[in-house]
Amino acid sequence: MKEIYINSLPQETRIAIMEDGVLSDFMIERKREKVIVGNVYKGKVLRVLPGIQAAFVDIGLEKAAFLHVSDLASGPGDFSSLLHGTEDEILFERTSRPPRRRLPIERQISAGQEILVQAAKEPLGAKGVRLTCHISLPGRHLVFMPTMNHLGVSHRIEDEKERKRLKEIIQSLVVHEEGGFILRTACEGRSKREIQRDFQFLTKLWERIQSKGSTTAAPSLIHQDLDLITRTIRDFFSTDIHQVTVDHPKEHRRILDLVGHFMPRLKSRISLYTGPEPIMDHFGIEQKIQKALEPKVWLSSGGHLVVDRTEALTAIDVNTGRYVGKRDQEETILKTNLEAAHEIVHQLRLRNIGGIIIIDFIDMGKAANRKKVYDALKEAIKKDKARINILQISELGLVEMTRQRTRESLENLLLSPCPHCEGRGRIKSHATVAYEILRELQKHRSQLDNGKRLMVRVNPEIANFLYDEANESLEYLEREISHKIIIKASRDLTPVQYEISVN
Repeated sequence: MKEIYINSLPQETRIAIMEDGVLSDFMIERKREKVIVGNVYKGKVLRVLPGIQAAFVDIGLEKAAFLHVSDLASGPGDFSSLLHGTEDEILFERTSRPPRRRLPIERQISAGQEILVQAAKEPLGAKGVRLTCHISLPGRHLVFMPTMNHLGVSHRIEDEKERKRLKEIIQSLVVHEEGGFILRTACEGRSKREIQRDFQFLTKLWERIQSKGSTTAAPSLIHQDLDLITRTIRDFFSTDIHQVTVDHPKEHRRILDLVGHFMPRLKSRISLYTGPEPIMDHFGIEQKIQKALEPKVWLSSGGHLVVDRTEALTAIDVNTGRYVGKRDQEETILKTNLEAAHEIVHQLRLRNIGGIIIIDFIDMGKAANRKKVYDALKEAIKKDKARINILQISELGLVEMTRQRTRESLENLLLSPCPHCEGRGRIKSHATVAYEILRELQKHRSQLDNGKRLMVRVNPEIANFLYDEANESLEYLEREISHKIIIKASRDLTPVQYEISVN
């Protein structure tokens, strides 16, 4: 059973998707942070870099955006990248044109040129927005790709009879229309009239974008994508959603109006939460969100995962933990690894982890067991809408994979680097800081005249360490420099901060 919970506040919107009581997706949109992916801009090319076959484009944001040669409209492109994380996949072509040879980027665009682009990936860390010239406009039933000449059907529509019916519908609509279309999963069972309504809306939207783009100076925003609530209802709300619960009356009415247009028979599944307790606390979701930020993930068998994020990749370690099994060690390891395979895919989706991922399964002696774990991982991946590439499990139990990354991870959205450890995850021990202070004090001996004192402001924990554990070293230093050292505890300093003054 799937449920959607929407928490709408003036400063932010949070949406949780639950599957059988398990938090499977969590999305957040803050009012002060602009939504980038899906927006269409008229940009100005700042620099073309032939060495990396890319260009930097000014689209009006603080940081220049990045455009790779593969994302120029004249290239063959990777069509699945147009869909911004949807579950749809192109499975048939409208025409059979041979792929054209991709020209170098310096022969396609130049500095100062104005181009129409769409944001494909949010800025990640120090990287700017990733752009594409392959514009894609998603609707409820269709995705319109005006720069393409391809037609496709979602791979999640498995019934061949239904696929054939949908192909015939879209082919009848595009006879006199340029561009490509994808029939989304929501098309299944829809009438030609419903699909045609979406078709007309998207083609008119593209006409408006073209018209505005031709009369607007760069850099400027030409078309802004929908807000998080509308996108979620458009992309996730279907017959398999048991309930949508929202805690804001205005948003409740807006969702009812939206659903009334395309799925009126499901309006009864939209409910308004009016309880005194915050919606995410009432349904036990807040606690699940907090757990999604922890590095350790417990498995029901007693084993656990350790998720370790680095700048270059994410490492996931599988451990048996408290689980000892009933028969032999190989059986224990296999059971833990099989459970871990499903939980890993769930965590990747929930935390929105992308890029390179290394999974360290527990070593298995039998090749047949390694295959079982790999097959379980492949099966679990089918539920993930992001594009994933995975390599075979090695004899050491390692799996290398990549996952599509289009927006910031949950960790980056909700957490910031620790100011004390500077992102290391650990800080200097009390002893390390105390002895560092003693060495610094020695450097100040040349500044001491008769009557002057050395004063050190430190965190109370460090002050206690200096007086208790390092008292002998402190007294020895005072005799060495022939001056009194005053230790002053200050709670406004962290355990790794200290200040030395001579007065």
